[in-house]
Amino acid sequence: MKKMIIFDPAMCCSTGVCGPSVDKELLRVATLLNNLKSHGVVVERHNLTGNPQIFVDNKTVNRMLLKEGVEVLPIIMIDGEVVKTKAYPTNEEFCSMLEVPEEYLKLSIKRAVQN
Repeated sequence: MKKMIIFDPAMCCSTGVCGPSVDKELLRVATLLNNLKSHGVVVERHNLTGNPQIFVDNKTVNRMLLKEGVEVLPIIMIDGEVVKTKAYPTNEEFCSMLEVPEEYLKLSIKRAVQN
């Protein structure tokens, strides 16, 4: 399975979906990542505010930040390679990058089976 890491810009919390005015794009990404997780696909996500050291430790991310500034964020990596910068992947891109079916992006509600 492909390993995706998202290096987010500085946000108030790990998802950026708190506060009085929620960014619809951050809400879409947080929801999508939760849906992927329910299918066993785990995406690492690092927030510049919450874990700045990983931005320093990752040589590629560090180099990009020094060259282009924080405007390059978010940085999306798949298996250690940068595949997208400055924007989150679309739903179609998430599926393609992670090699998962589109159904993985949708919420699946499991009902308890009653005997």
